[in-house]
Amino acid sequence: MANKAVLFLLFSYTILSSSFVSFARTLDSTLNAVEDGIPHYLHVCDPSRFKTLGLDMADFAFCDKSLSFEVRAKDLVDRLTLVEKAQQLGDHNGTFIERLGFPKYMWWSEALHGVADVGAEGGGVSFFDAVVPGATSFPNVILTAASFNQTLWNTIGKVVSTEARAMYNLGRAGLTFWSPNINVVRDPRWGRALETPGEDPFVVGTYAVNYVRGLQDIEGQDYNGDPNSRPLKVSACCKHFTAYDIEDYNGISRLVFNAKVSEQDMVETFNRPFEMCVKEGDVSSVMCSFNQVNGIPTCADPYLLKKLVRQDWNLHGYVVADCDSVLEISVRQKWLSSTGEDASAYSLKAGLDLDCGEYFPKFLPSAVKHGKVRESDMDRSLIRLYVVLMRLGFFDGIPSLATLGKSDICTKEHTELAAEAARQGIVLLKNDDQTLPLDPSKFKSVALVGPHANATEAMIGNYAGVPCKYISPIEGFSAFGQVIYEKGCPDIKCPNNSLVQSAVNVAKNADAVLVFVGLSLDVEREWVDRKDLLLPGNQTQLINEVVEAATGPVILVIMAAGVVDISFAKTNPKIKSILWVGYPGEQGGRAIADVVFGNYNPGGRLPLTWYEADYVDKLPMTSMPLRPVGNYPGRTYKFFNGSTVYPFGYGLSYTSFKYKSNSTGASIDINLNRLQHCHDIPYKNGHQAHQDCPSVSIHDISCNEEIAFEIKVENVGQKDGSDVVLVYSVPPEEIDATHIKQLVGFERVYLRAKESKNVKFVLNVCKSLNIVNVSGYRLLPSGLHKIVVGDLSIPVTVSYKR
Repeated sequence: MANKAVLFLLFSYTILSSSFVSFARTLDSTLNAVEDGIPHYLHVCDPSRFKTLGLDMADFAFCDKSLSFEVRAKDLVDRLTLVEKAQQLGDHNGTFIERLGFPKYMWWSEALHGVADVGAEGGGVSFFDAVVPGATSFPNVILTAASFNQTLWNTIGKVVSTEARAMYNLGRAGLTFWSPNINVVRDPRWGRALETPGEDPFVVGTYAVNYVRGLQDIEGQDYNGDPNSRPLKVSACCKHFTAYDIEDYNGISRLVFNAKVSEQDMVETFNRPFEMCVKEGDVSSVMCSFNQVNGIPTCADPYLLKKLVRQDWNLHGYVVADCDSVLEISVRQKWLSSTGEDASAYSLKAGLDLDCGEYFPKFLPSAVKHGKVRESDMDRSLIRLYVVLMRLGFFDGIPSLATLGKSDICTKEHTELAAEAARQGIVLLKNDDQTLPLDPSKFKSVALVGPHANATEAMIGNYAGVPCKYISPIEGFSAFGQVIYEKGCPDIKCPNNSLVQSAVNVAKNADAVLVFVGLSLDVEREWVDRKDLLLPGNQTQLINEVVEAATGPVILVIMAAGVVDISFAKTNPKIKSILWVGYPGEQGGRAIADVVFGNYNPGGRLPLTWYEADYVDKLPMTSMPLRPVGNYPGRTYKFFNGSTVYPFGYGLSYTSFKYKSNSTGASIDINLNRLQHCHDIPYKNGHQAHQDCPSVSIHDISCNEEIAFEIKVENVGQKDGSDVVLVYSVPPEEIDATHIKQLVGFERVYLRAKESKNVKFVLNVCKSLNIVNVSGYRLLPSGLHKIVVGDLSIPVTVSYKR
């Protein structure tokens, strides 16, 4: 029975000017019956729905709830013709099968940082209109990741899935969301850094697990049965698998790029977040990428899709291709001189279940007839797809979710969470003379200058929908006093200095000046990689001239995802404070103002290494190794030991924290049997193996050993605030060609002034101390390891004996 909110929507919508015709595109993608734009049926197997179609639901075993999902899915598949099966394996080509009462379902929806309307212009399933005018738009992922708050990540996922499910009930969204993006940021020029949780594979994987659980898990329901029957709130998708992080570099497109990657880097960096997402997050879908890896398209690689994703990691769900990836195997990559039939057959047999494109529907029937693929291979994939839809309630409904409606979208609580996410992610990079926070009683006139000072759409980045309400910086700061605004640049590229003098003039008379600069989708996004690490155009000139003219303190605000070399600002004593605010979402202006005026004490940490500008001159984007190679420097904090503008994990606070630990270290003694063998590892010049057993594969030992310790975190300052405790492991110093350090744990902790808390960490020895050798084996080395937290170092000795 419809709740009051839905009844209100039904009534309200009858008086809106939009006609029924405007919803025709959703007719087949819902359940083939709408009333005033609202779906009449929310699931397939409704007896009254079949009756209206002139059918008896009892005739169809796929609607028999007493049977298992897999048996029901097989019944549906067995009723399809070869052509119908092919149509159902393409997201763009699914059709309503009238004789079975089975509606068209469109798979593509996005929920990267809120429900998006990506694809709506082409008839996509998620869209906004008078019924649902918007949804909560959280900060882009790179800023949310900077909070290092797992609870926040999970909570955002819950809110996004609540709004998504409400939109589905209203006919404005699907149930399968191809999010999150969990590719590691290997190169600082990559245009899609804004979509990701950063450069550390452990952080990226941990984000994926928490966000996916937030999206998929139905709150209040514990399920211990068959994972392939576990109900889903919505279906998430971890993408893009794998070794994908180039858009268009010097004419080399992601559509054709062959990533030449060592097995060491695959295991250690590129695949690790996906393994965590599948094994710990229990994600219901994985998307393969456009690119090739070592000469094989990822969407046609049985080792990646069958061996790793499905067999080793045990995916409970389906594998989907990035849109038109199957086409590109034939058209641009010309892999093995593939025809359309060949590319479709290779991909399906490799483990691809769904083509976001037209090749499967177009070519699989003839590929079957020509013996290139079996119809049973199509059946297998269809069963996987239908089982996921059954888990989502597409067939039977999920009563606890059926009452969600418009009143569950853009709620006050959701909007506040968007603001809190932005506040928690903001990173304080510089704060000379404790200039921040500003006292609003002393700074009554504030100048906001720069191309982002009145940002709205720029704050929500890409893969976004229509936000509930923008709070621009101007609006956010106006709540604290008088704001004077000058743009300073025509746009984010700042192609000339025509507006600089106007900004200089207002800076002369303001009590304080905030300069809002950075990047935007004009210079970093999907399809667009950056050329350098500098501020665009004349932004640097704008900053310097405003600084020279200002009579009050100058605060620099960087709104960007990718790293920017702002060394000139870091060393300029007239620029007192610097904030990095990412792309802070719909409530961004409010969050920034709260930080500047002290309503919130920043505690974010950088999820990326901020390299100096000449870093990108030293190696091409196409060089895939993470470790230094020849004259090429290493990548990410794990393998780069050169100078930086700001290091990974950097972030200041308005207060100060101290760490203490009573741990004296740990000794891990592992007894080996005759079937457990030692492995050599490389040592630095001048060092020789001083251990009888240099290392053992973690797959050959029980890995039950743990390192437990507590860190006492004390707020020794005068202000309440949050600290992010980052825990690194450092391998024995004599080992060569491995990471400098690696993050193995983190916790965000809130402390009142002068308060202290003990934060407990329990680290699995194998997970936290392993290294990956050139063959891709994870090894636990013997010797003296270190657990490093701030300036604390806890020794851990590992030894083997028989």
